Amino acid sequence: MPRSPNLVWLRSFECAARHMNFTAAAEELGITQTALSLHVRSLEAQLGCPLFFRAARNLSLTEVGQAYAFSVRRALGDIDLSTASLFGSGQMQELVVRVPISTATLFLARKLPEFSRTHSGVSIRLVSNIWAESAGRENVDAELRFGNNEWNDGPISRISKERIVPIAAKTQGKNHPSTKDLLQKPQIQILGFQDMWRRYLSAFDVQYPATDSSYTVDTTIAAVDIVAEGGGHAVILERFARTAIETGRSIAIVGEAIPIEQSHFLVEGQKSNSNSAAKQMFEAWLKQIFA
Repeated sequence: MPRSPNLVWLRSFECAARHMNFTAAAEELGITQTALSLHVRSLEAQLGCPLFFRAARNLSLTEVGQAYAFSVRRALGDIDLSTASLFGSGQMQELVVRVPISTATLFLARKLPEFSRTHSGVSIRLVSNIWAESAGRENVDAELRFGNNEWNDGPISRISKERIVPIAAKTQGKNHPSTKDLLQKPQIQILGFQDMWRRYLSAFDVQYPATDSSYTVDTTIAAVDIVAEGGGHAVILERFARTAIETGRSIAIVGEAIPIEQSHFLVEGQKSNSNSAAKQMFEAWLKQIFA
């Protein structure tokens, strides 16, 4: 069994994996690029396998490197938090995280207590927004967005694969309507997700009629509430539907789940503590729960 790697080598590897650039990683750690490269090569030699693919102007992680970077980031974060808690000021580390309001309400809020139980030294301040385009990154440590990766304002990584499902009131869901039957009740449209109905029906070769919907709302939360009261059907993200059902909302999934291209993305914030251990751990946890 190989001995535990040198902690300096691990920090050099984690920083390089995060930046995907040896020069930028060396600047963050306050060492030369040559020293950082030596640390990473020493780690690879001890482990007996490469962690990076190196090209003239391109650096990328190997498959093993990707898996190892995730574990190393969490381990280093735990060390940093334990050190701060036992020997530092003992103050909570606050992270400001901006999240789409429906994601916050219909998914993340239910998961956050799990993070708090295992990371008692980190305080999360959740800031909700409806439209990602209306918010900058200056005052947040991290941000979740949902879409097609159409943004160009910062480092971004995809953390989920999503599917959509039709929902009906729980009492109506017992009958399990056919795909065509979904159109016999009012269709609830959600601003920003107007093509969800078309996408879902087209997967079953059913054409969505070009008619006005009975309701148009600006959040999935409102759509779920209308459906729960028997106001019609909606097509929403499967993870939202399942969380709503788990929390007692009177809705039911009434059709097969269909994959979509849109995903949740993690966007780098611009606050001064954006590279803190607490932030790295929270981001690693987000990737885990959205996987």
